[in-house]
Amino acid sequence: MLEKREDVRNIAIIAHVDHGKTTLVDELLKQSGTFRANQEVQERVMDSNDIERERGITILSKNTAIHYKGTKINIIDTPGHADFGGEVERVLKMVDGVILVVDAFEGVMPQTKFVLKKALELSLPVICCINKIDRPEARPKEVIDEVLELLMDLDASDDQLDCPFVFASAKQGVAILELNDSPKNMEPLFETIVDYIPAPQGDPDAGTQVLISTIDYNEYVGRIGVGKVSNGSIKVNQDVCIVNAHEPEKSRRVKVSKLYEFEGLKKVEVEEARIGSIVAISGISDIHIGDTLCSPENPEPIPFQKISEPTIAMTFCVNDSPLAGKEGKFVTSRHIRERLFKELNTDVSLRVEETDTTEAFKVSGRGELHLSVLIENMRREGYEFAVSKAEVLYKKGENGEKLEPMERAYVDVPDEFSGVVIEKLSTRKGELVSMGSVSGGYTRLEFLIPSRGLIGYRGDFLTDTKGNGIINTLFDGYAPYKGDLSYRKTGSLIAFEAGESVTYGLYNAQERGYLFIGPGEKVYSGMVVGQSAKPEDIEVNVCKKKQLTNTRSSSADEALRLTPPRILSLEQALDFIETDELLEVTPTTLRIRKKILDPIMRKRANRN
Repeated sequence: MLEKREDVRNIAIIAHVDHGKTTLVDELLKQSGTFRANQEVQERVMDSNDIERERGITILSKNTAIHYKGTKINIIDTPGHADFGGEVERVLKMVDGVILVVDAFEGVMPQTKFVLKKALELSLPVICCINKIDRPEARPKEVIDEVLELLMDLDASDDQLDCPFVFASAKQGVAILELNDSPKNMEPLFETIVDYIPAPQGDPDAGTQVLISTIDYNEYVGRIGVGKVSNGSIKVNQDVCIVNAHEPEKSRRVKVSKLYEFEGLKKVEVEEARIGSIVAISGISDIHIGDTLCSPENPEPIPFQKISEPTIAMTFCVNDSPLAGKEGKFVTSRHIRERLFKELNTDVSLRVEETDTTEAFKVSGRGELHLSVLIENMRREGYEFAVSKAEVLYKKGENGEKLEPMERAYVDVPDEFSGVVIEKLSTRKGELVSMGSVSGGYTRLEFLIPSRGLIGYRGDFLTDTKGNGIINTLFDGYAPYKGDLSYRKTGSLIAFEAGESVTYGLYNAQERGYLFIGPGEKVYSGMVVGQSAKPEDIEVNVCKKKQLTNTRSSSADEALRLTPPRILSLEQALDFIETDELLEVTPTTLRIRKKILDPIMRKRANRN
């Protein structure tokens, strides 16, 4: 007999990046009394990792739970970036409804469409929350129309089209149901959740069924599986059987050693959990996303969506430059291997493969951002290694032809820059699909472009649009190979000898292009110290000192003016490197170098 569990609601918060999901969750936590009145709470409390806080993006989905008038509301905060879309797809299996957050000024954006489409496919009811109504340029009425149009475009059912709208300012902590109401607090949103989102239902007398939708990892207890109890109940010390819809041969018996439910930001140990509860289970060493825990008498896996395949790969290898091992704590191939395989515990969209040498590993992910976050995390933990340029993963078609991943890129730029953006993306094999004007003197362009055409484009894009453009991309499937591309129109300035850079040498070198280093930095032969103004690589001697004679004094050097160097961030450096270069990553420095350091060997290799 199917039963509803009225005292629980399970919801996910989905939205385009930066529309205020995490801030909204903050307010729901505060106003439900999760924190003590005098408790010091940092902003965006759900973004637990340093990188999430600095960049203001959510990378991993997070679980939390609040209580409102006797109903427990389990909330999952999901990422908004396309690179972490894999997280969103799976999390939606745990919930019975979603809150779609849309910015009252920006309106419907590409990622809004992507996450909403996933929710509608699972026929989940939607509450639309129009956030940031306190913005001076907010236009909530037009945004309602945009959301309804989007729902119609995505073939929403009549029930889904009839979704309730709530207007909120997460920053001020208020929500209203009608635009002319006077705002007080978040109560209208709480009420809408309890009234509109269906209670979870299942058969309490059937065998246990828990689908694992996310994996958490903890140094002390290892892997923790998080999922919803779909049928029956689950108890501590219960024997269960692990099965998986995509691996029919998988079946083994394990014991549930610890069981947790979420309360606020903490996990609380419980003895038993009933249908509809979102639980965390520890003590099962190799539990994976998509596994179903069932009672051994009747093991029946719950079907779930296959995780989307990676589209881009990089080689991570041991740093073998002349300056290797001086700054990092973990530098050997064993350290790097252990760290990469440990990342697989929590990141399911990642693939790590051994290569024919023990010194290098092929790491594949969903996009440049996905991999750069991993590199930044490793760097902060004290790892030192080198990475190659990102390359896309090709597939073979049915007739043996080469297929490559394609992206749909949506670009919002001020009208005067649309020409330069169209020109740049066309040279990168982009095809303009549509063009229209958006409010505020902006043009919206939609391109279909190979994924490799976007590698290294973001830096150019920000320069071309003077920092005013917004670009969003979505994976669009595989298509026949579009022909060769050159990533960079200019060459590199390469250091000619090892030593320390001096003003005199840098002054002569800066006439050849832009420099990436200032005086007093250690360099070695084959290290890239700048960007050449010409298409070919140029060797420069940045360690060259002035020969002193009776007529040449050393103090005359002080008059030499150096242009400030361009200090590259991790993303810019990954964008900049060519296919014959590596990026040396240490906890304190980023250096670009040629794969082959010896100039004679390098010339020979180029000739071949």
